[in-house]
Amino acid sequence: MPTKIKFGTDGWRARVAEDYTFDNVRRCAQGFASYMLEEGNAGQWIIVGHDKRYRSEDFAAAVAEVLAENGLKVYLTDGATPTPVISYAVVAKKAVGAVNITASHNPPTDNGFKVRDETGGAIDPAGLTKIEVLIPDALENVKIKKLATAQEDGSVVYFDASIDYIEHLKDLIDLQPIKDAGLKVVVDAMWGNGAGWFTRLLSGGKTEIIEIHAERNPIFPEMKRPEPIPPNVNVGLQAAKDQNADILLINDGDADRVGFGDENGEFIDQLRAYGLLAYYLLEVRGERGPIVKTLSTTTMLNKLGKIYDVPVHETGVGFKYIAPKFNETNAMIGGEESGGYAFRGNVPERDGILAGLYMLDFLVRTGKKPTELLADLFEKVGGEHFYNRIDTPFEGERQEKIDRIMAANPESIGGLKVTDFITVDGYQFQLEDGGWLLIRLAAPSLSYAYTARPCTPIKSTPSCKMV
Repeated sequence: MPTKIKFGTDGWRARVAEDYTFDNVRRCAQGFASYMLEEGNAGQWIIVGHDKRYRSEDFAAAVAEVLAENGLKVYLTDGATPTPVISYAVVAKKAVGAVNITASHNPPTDNGFKVRDETGGAIDPAGLTKIEVLIPDALENVKIKKLATAQEDGSVVYFDASIDYIEHLKDLIDLQPIKDAGLKVVVDAMWGNGAGWFTRLLSGGKTEIIEIHAERNPIFPEMKRPEPIPPNVNVGLQAAKDQNADILLINDGDADRVGFGDENGEFIDQLRAYGLLAYYLLEVRGERGPIVKTLSTTTMLNKLGKIYDVPVHETGVGFKYIAPKFNETNAMIGGEESGGYAFRGNVPERDGILAGLYMLDFLVRTGKKPTELLADLFEKVGGEHFYNRIDTPFEGERQEKIDRIMAANPESIGGLKVTDFITVDGYQFQLEDGGWLLIRLAAPSLSYAYTARPCTPIKSTPSCKMV
């Protein structure tokens, strides 16, 4: 019985050596190739890249072999490359899509098969469904051309994707003031693709970049997985504190997400980070345009939208929903609770490198520390905002859990009146003070519970404490 390959938010992810095998990766590649051919892209270029997980470069080569035999041409990255750099390569090389071998922020046991369209952004849910349908059940239905042959006939070409991306950054941000600022920046690369990037971009001035977890190590020591949230960031936070750093930048395994630590070595959660980045664009850079957010993201964005008179669009969770709305509205910024943020002028994709540079630019332009910038943001939106997420395995049938949530129908949560019940993606209870509780049943046997509340500081309002 062949493995049933089911695509999630960006593509397919599975456990290496169980379902994630070379045969199944080749089957996936055949489904993607067939989809591209049905879309009229015969003879066009596809970008293929990979991360630093176990044998990712070999899985990427296997994908290239399949695409080449199907009459597509492949630009194959010459080394582990950040996801946003791969996505930009689609635009720079005028390709029609991309395949990225990465499991991003997930456990070391996993690997993944991410797909992108001609914009460098996530393929929409309808497209993902088409790819799934086209994945053959058996390897004998997969077309494969040996890599050496494909290189000889020019259907696979190795290339350095960093060159075009770095040139592109010059249109988005002036790096020289950051280089000259004399900041001390600790960068936690989480053993992933972001290693060396901030050093490469910001060296040659007074600013000092100190990197940790910058080598290749597919078991990701000192963290459960390369996701830029506690407890995975605890070693990085301590390093920033020990170094008396101005800020900590944290990239996940494929560098499409980013996390931050302040000058005291305290974590800045993803919702506050999103609020800061939007505030920076609106207040410091004077940009205007729509904000795209998932329903699991902070209401500070809605408040900023009202203050600066820009529209705010809310989507389901994942860039397969964000990217289409981002493109449709020419959004200024788009992002989600995971720490992934996209910016106008760039591809409609999370970019943990550009987001980190923008945060450093925020510090330089204002001359303020991260805690001071947060204080300014809270003053702007009317008070401090709090957030927590709890990941909980569950037992039993998924539908039974859904039925229980739907039947609960609470009038209040935590002493606050429930004003609305939203089922766009998961089950969100909106509260009278602007806060909310969201329950999402993600992968089988795993549920996410998110809580977010605007309120005065915890010391004066005990009800703001998260559980």
